[in-house]
Parts: sequence; structure tokens; C-alpha cells
Amino acid sequence: MPLTARFEEAVAYAAHLHRTQRRKGSDTPYLAHLLAVAAIVLEYGGDEDEAIAALLHDAVEDQGGRQTGEEIRRRFGARVAEIVYACSDTESTPKPPWRQRKEAYLAHLPAASPSAWLVSAADKLHNARATLADYRRIGDAVWARFHGGCAGMLWYLRAVADCFRTLPDARLRPLADELHHVVSELEATACVTPPVGRSLPPG
Repeated sequence: MPLTARFEEAVAYAAHLHRTQRRKGSDTPYLAHLLAVAAIVLEYGGDEDEAIAALLHDAVEDQGGRQTGEEIRRRFGARVAEIVYACSDTESTPKPPWRQRKEAYLAHLPAASPSAWLVSAADKLHNARATLADYRRIGDAVWARFHGGCAGMLWYLRAVADCFRTLPDARLRPLADELHHVVSELEATACVTPPVGRSLPPG
């Protein structure tokens, strides 16, 4: 599937929106994450709208809320905007508490569209891969980057990985399986065993 000038515009727009943002705990431009998520979406069969939504999946949450979401709708169409909204765990500034946002995201995920599932799973896979790579490099210090700490992040990654494996989309299955394996490796090597079930750890 050839990509068009819309995708090029989305890359430039994402680079502009996130131009001052860095990945947590690093000097890596945030655009690197967005490009990686778009690449995963394309590698797993996503179309151009889904790849554009991957580039913009954090724009509403991190760069302007609903105003940015409606600009995405104007520039790239309703389908892209709806995928981005479905992948956002808040439109509010300041953001609600981490625990509240993650519980709400998990609750809404099964009712989202298959396109949102694909983009969300690609996002979580890249985050899990990056966390595992950084854990191997700097050890337990990596968990200080995250509001949920080690226990919270392992809980959340396991919860979303398990959720994706239950969703009725054949296209999603190999991506969900890869996420499951990366999360399992994190669980086997990281600082704590994640809590059983869908309840968050205290604190």
C-alpha cells in the first residue's frame, strides 16, 4: 500500500506538535516513539489512516486536548480523529491521577474499534520494548520514570497485553502475542512480580 502526501503531512504535524517533548528519562525526541508506532502499525497490516493515527495517537493527550483533536479531524478526517480519541486516556489538563486514567482506559478498550486496537497495541508494544531495553541497560532505575513505579507499570502492561489477546480481530493476534512475550520477559527479570488480576497495587 503506497503512502500519500497525507502521511508526509502527518509526520510534519506530529514533529511540530511534539517538537519540545522527549521520551521519559532520556534526551530522545518524542517523535522517535511516534515513528516507531506508525512503523509497527504498517508492519502489521495497517492502512494509511491507521498509520497517521499512530503518528498522532498522543497528540490529544499531550498537546492540546480536544482543540488538537478537532484540528486532526479537519486535517486528516473523522476516521483518524476517532482513532486518536480512542487511544487517548484523557483530554484534560492537568491530567487526572495515573491510576484513574489507566483503569478507565482498560474499561473502554474492548468497545473501541479494531483500528484503535491496532494503534493502541502498537503503542504498548513499543513502550514495552523500550522499557525492557532500558531495564537491561540501567536496571531498576528505569521505574522512577513512571507514575505507577515498577509494580504499577508491570500491572498495566500485563493488563493491556491480556486484554488484546481476547479481542476478536485476527489481524491483532500476532501483535498481541508479541506484546505478551515482551511483557512476560519484563515480568521475569524486573524488580517485582506484578499483582494478580486487574486490581492496581496500593499506593
